[in-house]
Amino acid sequence: MPAPLYRIETTSQLPGEADVIVIGGGVAGVFSAYYLAQRGLKVALVEKGLIGAEQSSRNWGWCRQQNRDARELPMSTHSLALWERFAAETGEETGFRRCGLLYLSNNEAELEGWARWRDFARTVGVTTHMLSADEAKERGRATRRDWRGGVFSPTDGIADPSRAAPVVARAIMKLGGTVHQMCAARGLELQAGSVSGVVTEKGTIATKLVVLAGGAWASSFCHQLGIRFPQAAVRSSILSVTPGAQDLPDALHTADVSITRRGDGGYTLAISGRARVDPTPQQLRFSREFVPMFLKRRKSLALGGLEGWKAGHETLKKWSMHKITPMEKNRILDPKTDQTQIDETFRRAKDLLPELRKTTIASAWAGFIDSTPDGVPAIGEIDNVPGLILAAGFSGHGFGIGPGAGHLVADIVTGATPIVDPAPYRPSRLNTSVWGKVADF
Repeated sequence: MPAPLYRIETTSQLPGEADVIVIGGGVAGVFSAYYLAQRGLKVALVEKGLIGAEQSSRNWGWCRQQNRDARELPMSTHSLALWERFAAETGEETGFRRCGLLYLSNNEAELEGWARWRDFARTVGVTTHMLSADEAKERGRATRRDWRGGVFSPTDGIADPSRAAPVVARAIMKLGGTVHQMCAARGLELQAGSVSGVVTEKGTIATKLVVLAGGAWASSFCHQLGIRFPQAAVRSSILSVTPGAQDLPDALHTADVSITRRGDGGYTLAISGRARVDPTPQQLRFSREFVPMFLKRRKSLALGGLEGWKAGHETLKKWSMHKITPMEKNRILDPKTDQTQIDETFRRAKDLLPELRKTTIASAWAGFIDSTPDGVPAIGEIDNVPGLILAAGFSGHGFGIGPGAGHLVADIVTGATPIVDPAPYRPSRLNTSVWGKVADF
């Protein structure tokens, strides 16, 4: 896989039973398991491939409040504090730091939108600074351009996508939990309609509580249980460059390209929102519900090919728990990059920031970004399967809010006071109309 990933050793022996089983080793899954283990529960996390190998290691690494939809902002604010607390609690290094995020623009409508968000953010105690033309030019001096304005969010930051999920998984094991890589969950065992166990390719683990944090695979897994979870993914391509560029912002967004400093001194480069829509059986099934989402983001999306269909994560087929499943046939979603987009991204980046002409492309990769119809995650209990809690559909926003999502899951499981109001995230909202309620950012 071309996306950088820190690899860890995990637990070899599968337990016979657990208080809670977490399915999926992305950032939402590992933080859910971490906070559950921290509360003294016997936790087992099963991952069909490698911890963090899919979208949790393939994103920009931004941990932001800036421009969050109102439904996600409280979780984002709490998550920033939890990123910091995790390092203090465990000594593990996720690469998180509050370096501030810089946005620059020459589009008056865009600037007005950011100003409206600033005014809203003030009402919930979030500080962000609108930049005048002179201030934007100074903060964006590496571009050697004039700007109409911008925004700087000083308390936001970045973490390292290649390390974050793996080191959280290591912290789970230090707390007594078990983590199992290359161990696909094939399905759930039910007694009287309630969860009684998880069938994996390596055996069955008895439990009464399961957290499904399956990322882009979550809907097809739900389908096996007769649960309707509308989810669709797009394929996004990004790249990293070698170290060598000097005096660039740690994290910068413009309409042309966005950059993030990496731990090795290089940068991740991407065009915000740009992606390919690969038709799949699942996309066709839920196509009507995603019309508002696709219309809102149509300028950034283009029709793809058969990458999604071949990957198998959006199948509508039922599989047997006693035979090899699609998750075992494709343990890590690693789709082809859109080479045209990679070339355009690097060209735009060098035009915007001349220092990047000193660099070369180190790696390029693609990932499937899964979404719900309204662009807000689904976190909460599944009403018709007692004992099953869903944490999926993070819609390209999941890395930064992973700690808050995991904390909320632990709150739901243990009956603790929720860290944020769980109502906006409840999965049952997707059974009614969310038409026209697409996330603003």
